[in-house]
Amino acid sequence: MNEIHLRVYTNRSELVLPDGTIQYFQEGGMSQAAKIRYKKIAVELSTGYLERQILFCRDYSSNLDFLILNQTHKCLLDRLVQSVTSEVGRALVGLSILQLCIKAIEPEQSIRLHKGSTATRDFSWRDGISMRSLDKQYITPVLRKYELLRLNADGFMMTRSLAENYPYSSVYKANMRGARSEWVSLVEAIEKDEVVSEVALRYLLSQLLNQADNFRRLALQTLETLTLFLGATVVDKGILLSIILRHINQSDYAARLMEIAMHSLMQAMQEYQVFPHRLLKPLSQMRSANKKHGNVGDIELLEDRQIVEAWDAKYGKSYLRDEIEELSEKLEVHPALRKAGFVTSVEAERIDELMPRCNEIEEIFGISLEIITFKEWVELQFARTLGQESTTEQELASAWLIAYTESLAQRRRDIAPIDEPCYQWLLKLNETLTIE
Repeated sequence: MNEIHLRVYTNRSELVLPDGTIQYFQEGGMSQAAKIRYKKIAVELSTGYLERQILFCRDYSSNLDFLILNQTHKCLLDRLVQSVTSEVGRALVGLSILQLCIKAIEPEQSIRLHKGSTATRDFSWRDGISMRSLDKQYITPVLRKYELLRLNADGFMMTRSLAENYPYSSVYKANMRGARSEWVSLVEAIEKDEVVSEVALRYLLSQLLNQADNFRRLALQTLETLTLFLGATVVDKGILLSIILRHINQSDYAARLMEIAMHSLMQAMQEYQVFPHRLLKPLSQMRSANKKHGNVGDIELLEDRQIVEAWDAKYGKSYLRDEIEELSEKLEVHPALRKAGFVTSVEAERIDELMPRCNEIEEIFGISLEIITFKEWVELQFARTLGQESTTEQELASAWLIAYTESLAQRRRDIAPIDEPCYQWLLKLNETLTIE
């Protein structure tokens, strides 16, 4: 038996399967047959195919019959869903849903060929279809609507590792994070007609619906725990800082939680009108604080739609030379900025070395630039708020904890649209509040 391998030529690829069978994938503009298949798939999806499947799984779960799925394929689908964490796994689950939809609607369409175009400047397979277009228009919006997957609005196919110019197979070399081996096995099973695609799709959607229901129950439980905690505890700045830090440091993806914690405190401050003429910008997605997205920091205050204050969370990072230089580049296109700062989870290193450059940036751009610890930043914001006679430390501390919990519970998506799954974060927070 041969090992599966891919031959790549200037105008085609050849996938050689273990039994010697060869699948040929010609490059070039979409063939007429591919255009017809693509139109059929697009029409079905545009008229609500995926939404109908979700509603059937949700409303008629007692009528679902998965006996036709063997245990091996059920385990593959289970592990795909279970692989989703706050940073990995979502794209592969979304892609699996898209591929199952495609195969259920048009069995003749290969789900290996994810690019198809009539434009000569774009890479295309003659028998391929544009999975990116189908995703952005018909898959991601529906999955977001029913809160089955927290996905970027631009779609999971924007993930670079899914866009390599090779057919999807076990020899697809991109670094895919999540349940890669399970997804590969699913692709092979679908292409070999070993699974009934619509049945597998319903099973996968049912597992995501169960997960969503579990999250909603946990969110309600955590909010109830919060109410009991606040009713039994006099919360001040020190107590709450201890709780928040413990929750961040004991959780996975602590860097993102630090951003959420900082943003939540600013939410509470906005509720108390600490900065009446400024507007807190909604929480950005993880790693979007860069020039491409127009961000200066993770937490931003706007005035007349211009960023005037920005704070960047730096969890576990103590030396900030590169970040300071990157900030100076951002300031070129943000003339309204008056205050910027880096907030570290640990004491910053080699401050004496960095201060001359910070002072230079302050003079050039007319801003105030700070490098402070998370604890110092919290104390600064409390002092800023308590300068207003109408607010007490206990009130602000309680408002911060409420904002933090409700943000993680997906109750503040207008101001805190967190696209990472928050289940484990909420579980840990519920445990932390119970211990307190």
